[in-house]
Amino acid sequence: MKSHALRADILMLFTAMIWGVSFVAQRLGMDAIGPFLYTGLRFTLGAVALLPLLAWSSKRGAQPFNRGLILAGLAIGTALTVGINLQQVGLMFTSVTNSGFITGLYVIIVPLLGLLIGHRAGMGTWLGAALAVTGMAMLSIGPGFHVASGDWLQLTGAFVWGGHVLLVGLFASRYDPIRLAFLQFVTCAVVSMILAVVFEEIHWDAIVQAAPALIYGGLFGVATGFTLQVIAQKHAIASHAAIILSLEAVFAAIAGALFLDETLHVRGYFGCALMLAGMLVAQLWPKKAEVKAV
Repeated sequence: MKSHALRADILMLFTAMIWGVSFVAQRLGMDAIGPFLYTGLRFTLGAVALLPLLAWSSKRGAQPFNRGLILAGLAIGTALTVGINLQQVGLMFTSVTNSGFITGLYVIIVPLLGLLIGHRAGMGTWLGAALAVTGMAMLSIGPGFHVASGDWLQLTGAFVWGGHVLLVGLFASRYDPIRLAFLQFVTCAVVSMILAVVFEEIHWDAIVQAAPALIYGGLFGVATGFTLQVIAQKHAIASHAAIILSLEAVFAAIAGALFLDETLHVRGYFGCALMLAGMLVAQLWPKKAEVKAV
């Protein structure tokens, strides 16, 4: 239904804004604590924030936890864990703007991966993706750009994020979105905390120092952003979802300029316009009518 599709588009756009600003919180949080600890704590906070919603939905007769739901949550949570930690570690060696651009390459990766599992991508999706990627390049690649180690990590993560978008699209229509979101948060929190205990030093005063970044990252970036993604993708096509969610690169660049003094040139604003055009093309391009065999 058109109303459901419009609602999904608005929710995903809001999600992209939250995630774009989250890049800044992720960078600032690592001024005090390590990347795995930051990820583990913010996803723990995100999972805890969903507990009231879980209780409320249970009273309303929501789908109970079962084997299929748990396995789906673990699958999505595993992809989330790998993708977010590659992104988090990569931010130590690249800028927020570059990270937003390279992560956003999943706008191309999603339809490519979708072809492997039988999805179809129309001309509008491919043209929109091309415009969006061109816009992200203009936004993020400046003179003297080189492939730093952090950029390679972000690129690897982009492939993982592509898989994550497809997995969410696959399971969001089958299972309760709140429970699905909760399970992926718990999976990511547990694995990341184990990595933090093994590889990082943990000090309470450092955690307190990182608290503002953790609160934003946990309550908004995780509890709100990833939950809205799961809810929105119940009525969205995965390749279109990737186009809209890739706008987080625009918001990341703007947030980086505002809070971290990262420069946004005139060419960057033109890149933002191209990305918006890509999103609109993907959504508004006329669809071919299906012809039934006689």
